[in-house]
Amino acid sequence: MRSLKIISSIVIFLVGTIIMSSTTSTTASKPPANKKPYSSPYHNDFVDTHNAIRAEVGVGPMSWNETIAAYARNYANNRVKNNCEFEHSGGPYGENLAEGYGEMSGQQAVKYWATEKPNYDYGSNSCVGGECGHYTQIVWRNSIHLGCARANCGSGLIFVICSYDPPGNYIGERPY
Repeated sequence: MRSLKIISSIVIFLVGTIIMSSTTSTTASKPPANKKPYSSPYHNDFVDTHNAIRAEVGVGPMSWNETIAAYARNYANNRVKNNCEFEHSGGPYGENLAEGYGEMSGQQAVKYWATEKPNYDYGSNSCVGGECGHYTQIVWRNSIHLGCARANCGSGLIFVICSYDPPGNYIGERPY
C-alpha cells in the first residue's frame, strides 16, 4: 500500500511537471532571443551622464520621466520589429539616437553624442567642423525631462534612443 502511495505521488509530480513545462514553453509574443527589446533598468546611467555634461557648461540637471521613457521604449521596440532601421521618430520630443555593437550602455551612448562638443562654437552659435546637434540637445537648458531606452537588434547591434522634454535645438537660440 505504501509503495502505491509513493508511485502515485511520483506520477502526480511528473504529470504536474509536464503540464508546467508545456505552459511555460508556449508563451506567445515573446521576441526571438537574438532580437529581444529591452530598456535599461539603469536609467541613472543615462541621467547621471547627461547631468555631468550639462554641469560642464553650467546647465541645471535633468530628471527621468517615466512617460517619456515609455515613449522611447515603444519606439525602440518598434525599431526591432522594423530591422532596427536607423531613423528618427518624428514625435513630440527632442531626440538623440545611436547604434553600436557590444554593451552600448547609457553612459557610452551619451558620451558618444557628447564627442560633438568641440564642433559647437558658442560665439557663433553654430556647428563648425562637423555635427553638434546631439551635443546641443544634451545641454539644451530648457530640456529638463529625459527618457531613454535601448533595444537589442541582434548580431550584437544595440539601438539607443533618448527623448527630451521640452525639445531643444531651435534655430537661432543658444542651448545655454
